[in-house]
Amino acid sequence: MRCFMLALAVLCGCSFLVSADTASPKDDAPSIKASDTSLDFLVGGQLVGRYHFDRSLAKPHFHPLNGPFGKPVTRAYPMIKDIADEAKDHLHQRAVWFCHGDVIPEGMTLPRKVPNVVGVDFWAEHANHGWITCVEVGKPQSQGNHAWVVTRNEWQSPDREKIMDETRTLHLYDLGAARLLVLDVDLHASVLPITFGDTKEGAFGIRVAETMTEKRKQGGVLENAEGKKTEKECWGAQSAWCDYSGPVEGKTVGLAILDDPKNPHPAYWHSRGYGLMAANPFGRGKSGFPAAKGRTDLVKLALREHLKLRYGLLIHPGDAKEGKVAERYQEFVKLR
Repeated sequence: MRCFMLALAVLCGCSFLVSADTASPKDDAPSIKASDTSLDFLVGGQLVGRYHFDRSLAKPHFHPLNGPFGKPVTRAYPMIKDIADEAKDHLHQRAVWFCHGDVIPEGMTLPRKVPNVVGVDFWAEHANHGWITCVEVGKPQSQGNHAWVVTRNEWQSPDREKIMDETRTLHLYDLGAARLLVLDVDLHASVLPITFGDTKEGAFGIRVAETMTEKRKQGGVLENAEGKKTEKECWGAQSAWCDYSGPVEGKTVGLAILDDPKNPHPAYWHSRGYGLMAANPFGRGKSGFPAAKGRTDLVKLALREHLKLRYGLLIHPGDAKEGKVAERYQEFVKLR
């Protein structure tokens, strides 16, 4: 019977291999549970984050993302639209995501142009946005305090014409009081040469829970690896990591994005007081980032060239100090 089912899957051209790992993890170990349109990342059976990859979505994203006390630490809008006292702006900022706001497929004629975008806009979700379409989900794996899954995406024009391939490996680590998600991104110029345009709208981003934001003045704090605080000091700077912490239902929790030092293009931080925090390796002087002033060089991929990027997302109790973000960053660097 098993052989028959495998043969049937091959004949049907099925590319979504979403069955659970045959070796069952321990009850308290990280695991990944797959359905037809999402992946649940779990520790001890408790949901850390749900990754949505339905093909109708503009881009895959996590929602919700839960903190150390089991409460959501990312904004629910626009996935859930009726939560009271939650900002209803920037509908494209879907909790946790990876994309870029100006990806230029060299040599391709794009019939539908977007203002201030040279190529395809994968960041916003207007009428002419691009699509990051998940076309394959591998078999979830787990070992010790680590679970992971390999997915494959196609970056497509507004007309759904492929311009680039991506292999995205999603990892979950149980660090005791903290959880660590890691994204290994492999961008492949499989169709034609690619240029990543100079825009602030990129690339690995999160939108934190409303009560955590600096803007709300309820204790929300932006902080980077140099100890700089507030949007004014963190926005457009370069730093190994950036952390957003604040209250969620009476407890202080934090989210830190970690920029791997081996990334060929270090991130500038598109971090805002209203709740956005994003690591952007592609923005230059035109983006307005203070640390990129005067830079005009752009990240380019020749045909068949790859660009590999790696980012961590640390979910921790307390602020950056209490959550030991600096120490966790060193752990992240060593995890391979």
